[in-house]
Amino acid sequence: MHMMFKYNWAVREDWFKWCEGVDEADLLQKRIGGVGGILHTLFHIIDVEWSWVRVLQGKSDFNESFDQYRSIQQVRDLEAAFRPEVEAFVLDWSDSLENVEFRDISPDGRETLDTWGEVMRHMIAHEIHHIGQLSVWSREIGKQPVSANLIGRGLASFSKS
Repeated sequence: MHMMFKYNWAVREDWFKWCEGVDEADLLQKRIGGVGGILHTLFHIIDVEWSWVRVLQGKSDFNESFDQYRSIQQVRDLEAAFRPEVEAFVLDWSDSLENVEFRDISPDGRETLDTWGEVMRHMIAHEIHHIGQLSVWSREIGKQPVSANLIGRGLASFSKS
């Protein structure tokens, strides 16, 4: 599981670097699909990742608006503030947490029962989904998207025998 989080973080960093070469107006422009524009989507990815980790730990959630994070540097700073807690949680993950029950009440009042393992995999898939949207939007503004290739990133760890 840790490798997939490392993958998402590496691709996210590539997107941050990509954003540095894009006009702010293009980063902020509202796009079709997703939560808004390019920068808002990066904010959303970071917000949701940290929020899920906080909820699983029984801690308070993040409730700030994107309006306070409308520059690439502000979004990077938010990620830098949240990443240590997320990374510590991911690094401490063990098989014993896989089937811990997670009960949630949706906004429409429905109760769902999942496991922590499902929530963690949802977090991974959530970011990958939004990265695909960023790729489409980058082409709309005439820019080459960041590679989503997992292979070649050096994320696997090998033990020498």
